[in-house]
Amino acid sequence: MSVDPQASAVEVARRVRSGEWSAVEVARAALAAAEASEPLLAAFASLTPERALAQAAAVDAARGRGEELGPLAGVPCPIKDLTEVEGLPFEAGSEALAGNVAVRTDPVAARLVTAGALVIGKTTTPEFGFPCYTEPAGRQPTVTPWDLRRGAGGSSGGAAAAVGAGVVPLAHASDGGGSIRIPAASCGIVGHKPSRGLVTAMPMRVQGAGLACDGVVSRTVADTALGLDVLAPALRGALGAAAGREPGRLRIGVTTVPVISDTAAVHPVCADAAATVAGWLADLGHTVVEAPRAFPAERWAAFDAVWTTGAASIPLPGPVEDLLTPMTAWLRARGRQVSGVDYARALAAIQLLEWEVAENWAGLDVVLTPTLAQPPAFVGGLRNDSDPAADFAAQIDYTPWTSVANLTGRPSISLPLVRAEVDGVALPIGVMLTGVLGRDDVLLSLAAQLEASHPWPARGVEPR
Repeated sequence: MSVDPQASAVEVARRVRSGEWSAVEVARAALAAAEASEPLLAAFASLTPERALAQAAAVDAARGRGEELGPLAGVPCPIKDLTEVEGLPFEAGSEALAGNVAVRTDPVAARLVTAGALVIGKTTTPEFGFPCYTEPAGRQPTVTPWDLRRGAGGSSGGAAAAVGAGVVPLAHASDGGGSIRIPAASCGIVGHKPSRGLVTAMPMRVQGAGLACDGVVSRTVADTALGLDVLAPALRGALGAAAGREPGRLRIGVTTVPVISDTAAVHPVCADAAATVAGWLADLGHTVVEAPRAFPAERWAAFDAVWTTGAASIPLPGPVEDLLTPMTAWLRARGRQVSGVDYARALAAIQLLEWEVAENWAGLDVVLTPTLAQPPAFVGGLRNDSDPAADFAAQIDYTPWTSVANLTGRPSISLPLVRAEVDGVALPIGVMLTGVLGRDDVLLSLAAQLEASHPWPARGVEPR
């Protein structure tokens, strides 16, 4: 039986375990799709066919010996190029790391490989994952398969483009301020940021300020739940089970008022998408009410101080500052101006924000917002190398809700429930559900209910 390139990760793993498909056939199909789409999408920083085929052969051999296979047996799953895999390129989207090869494997990547995933490559990311667009220096910009003039979002842009185009059903991703959900919205797929602490990379990577976390992007809620169960083994399959049951009647707050910006303009199609999904939630029996603003925009300064300090603390191999993009150089320069006292105050402010949001959203199981304030941005529409401050401000206005979940540690998921015609092209318009800290199960259960009642296309339009 030939491999179905549109099969979900759940389906691929089931068929590989049963012997209907060979993992080698799956790997070859994914590699061929990646090579064919790469000139259009620029989703991959590097393809790794030898590694993927060797992993696939090992899966097939283990099945032949009657061994139990992992939950991702034979599933093509590239790794974002902010995460190390021993022996593979690791450039983090930066010309400053050109030619760098990882000498160790990150625990998050190791869990995916141990579960049977096939690493067909490393996906593109902007420099060190800072911008919400994926336009790394010296490389073709990464675009959404829905409209090749528009960017895939960032920083998990390559991962989202590969999944959105049907190259792979599942891809590793990470999120420090919206970097899973922003590209998921741009590429018409599912992107879930887990609760703080749910997925750990210890001891190789520490939580630090607790803003960033690892996850996956996929085309279905069930696949996202499967990926998260692998990345958080202590859950013992709890999220997969949650995605298969009804969420019960929830109290859901809705708002289209930007949080971290007082200047963001919300496009009508984005506001309408949230209103449409609010109506669907009410039809499903949930109580839908207006949600108060999480916090005043000026309080977001705590995120800014921690974000820039993180940029300044990135170790670089020698005197390569002149190879950095203007945005990264600007962030690092600002981060160096943050004192130890300033940083401590910022961390305290973030803790206070977490408490304040819990107070303001008390009694709400989920808060619904648009994912982005605008449709997927045109390539170059946000980037401004001549004025990084203006670039940064444009990114804030474009993403005025996503970082709330990073500051508070809450789980948050972008779903491709709505499509709208913009400038004559049908585009995915993401909506975002943000839950209560530690209740990823409730969020995924609700997301699966919405998917079942209002299914979305399996992929975007054919690349053109």
